[in-house]
Amino acid sequence: MAEILLPLLVLCPLAASLLVFLSAGRMGARAIGTVACAGVGISAVASIILSVMLLSGPVAGGLQVTLWPWMRVAGLSADIAFTLDRISMVMVLVVTIVGLLIHVYAAGYMRDDPGIARFFGCMTLFVAAMLVLVLASDLLCLFIGWEGVGLCSYLLIGFWYDDPANTAAARKAFYMTRMGDVALLCGLLLLACATGSLRIGTVLASVADGRLPASGVNVAAAFILVGALAKSAQIPFQAWLPDAMAGPTPTSALIHAATMVAAGVYLIARVHDLFAMAAPVMALTAVLGALTLLMGACTALVQSDLKRILAWSTISQLGYMFLVLGCGVWQAALFHLMTHAFFKALLFLTAGAVIMRAGHEQDIFRLGGLRRAMPGLTAAFVAGASALAGLPLVTAGFYSKEMILSGVWHVHFGLAREWTLSGHPLWGIALLGAFLTALYIFRCVFIVFCGKAGTRAAGRTSRLMGIPLVCLSVLSLFGGVIEMPDTLPSLHLFSALLNPGTPLSHADEPVWLVLAGALAPLAGLGVAWVLWGRPSPVMREIPGQAGVIRPARTGRGMDVLYDRVFVQPFRLLAWLTRLDIPGHAITGTGRLTRAANAGILGARAGLLEMLAIRATGTARWAGHLPGLFQNGRVRWYAAWIAGGLCAGLAMAVLS
Repeated sequence: MAEILLPLLVLCPLAASLLVFLSAGRMGARAIGTVACAGVGISAVASIILSVMLLSGPVAGGLQVTLWPWMRVAGLSADIAFTLDRISMVMVLVVTIVGLLIHVYAAGYMRDDPGIARFFGCMTLFVAAMLVLVLASDLLCLFIGWEGVGLCSYLLIGFWYDDPANTAAARKAFYMTRMGDVALLCGLLLLACATGSLRIGTVLASVADGRLPASGVNVAAAFILVGALAKSAQIPFQAWLPDAMAGPTPTSALIHAATMVAAGVYLIARVHDLFAMAAPVMALTAVLGALTLLMGACTALVQSDLKRILAWSTISQLGYMFLVLGCGVWQAALFHLMTHAFFKALLFLTAGAVIMRAGHEQDIFRLGGLRRAMPGLTAAFVAGASALAGLPLVTAGFYSKEMILSGVWHVHFGLAREWTLSGHPLWGIALLGAFLTALYIFRCVFIVFCGKAGTRAAGRTSRLMGIPLVCLSVLSLFGGVIEMPDTLPSLHLFSALLNPGTPLSHADEPVWLVLAGALAPLAGLGVAWVLWGRPSPVMREIPGQAGVIRPARTGRGMDVLYDRVFVQPFRLLAWLTRLDIPGHAITGTGRLTRAANAGILGARAGLLEMLAIRATGTARWAGHLPGLFQNGRVRWYAAWIAGGLCAGLAMAVLS
């Protein structure tokens, strides 16, 4: 049965995408939404059935189907094959179930858009590409899905292409993620040359057996890390994600919150054995994750656009995942990936409904008092905000962040034989990030839904859009109870699911560690209430919008850096190429050479002519000289003979 259901996971959304594309203009909005939701829905049902089959089978087993051999060349083989194991199962369930809820929401959100067929065609094609990425048992097949989600992301970000800003954002995302894709391809080619295969199991076995030298492992891991950083919008590739909010809100929820940006996290978790052998790359991953989560939280704190706040929040939360991946606790990264998909999709979809009913107003300072006009949306947004902040015990985000904080606290990086780096400083950054997360998200809650009324709300949220919000609210609040720290009622279902028999547990974990993780978001909530939540708030905007705050708020600081470091030098090179300065230099050199050659030829001709004239004159004079002696005078002849005889006798006597 697995031989049928595994390909069906990909074929259903792919067939729905083709059907919607080919029938554009012939189907109504409701029919298009129904076809798209049916395609993703069948994949969701199939994923649940396959998960039950996998969990009921052998512990170390997996479901695998080889569709066809792709290439067979000397020293390398590649197949189009799918594998469902416990790691890919988590991602498949997230992609299909969350994707289905977002598609149902989008059917109501996009029903009046004239490009609805193009939208759902790209959305279902994205789901198919994401499933290829997740299920691929060969790294080359994974790269196909990797490129597929990048293409669909470009099409969906620039969906409303009439606005030049949207097309610019799409190009920006495409170019920046392509830089990472090139690095990823370099890493895959390096592994292919070293192991003779790109099958994930074969590559990891070769690494474990020591067939790759340490330098090769480090270089390959570094290349893969660059690809993951670009796809997941981590430092220094984070600038594309906030601009990607130009696309429709369901696009933001599906691609830039729940699935595509998590592809980098999944890739590193998928080849975690390779990264475990590259200690310097692991340390770099953790440091970049810590810096990104702190930078994203600080930037979100000064944003005024509702969707950009959530975008920077996504960057920050992905930083948590990279931090714990660098610490080697990849189970915690996947757990937070799952809970993040729940509450961030909920926040984006709720924000989309709020923006739609507020006349497409996204500035939080022009909104306000919406809890009276939108009590249901307020409850959904507060549920998502609470999960994002990680409020203790009552939200899924608390348990996943607690798992991250615990993993970071206990890690030690062995960078050299006698040099180890403790994870305690990184734990402090993560705890500060938890405080800032609660601060900026509840700043948004208090300004938008409480206080003085701003933009007037109109209309009602349709039931088709409301059902996914209810489901995601339940998952955001209760989806994390499958993994609890040991200081609470010990429950490790998620880590036991990924590593049967060896669940991730820290029995010696101090109680104050859990208390610190619980108090940090509560402190952030309290400060946010004091500053923005009271009837007479202390502040409305962050003071001092000049200086360092302004680049952070506009998000253009990194763009300026990229412009100075990459764009301007490239433009200078293009300008030099357009002017063809090397061509002009070569032409000028040729002209100078021809002129010098002509001068040398002229000088040689003049010298030869002068020498010829002088030689002729000398010969004429030499010919005239004997004539002077032959003048016919006998006395002169006798005198010359006598003089010559005297000269000869003198020379004879002297010698």
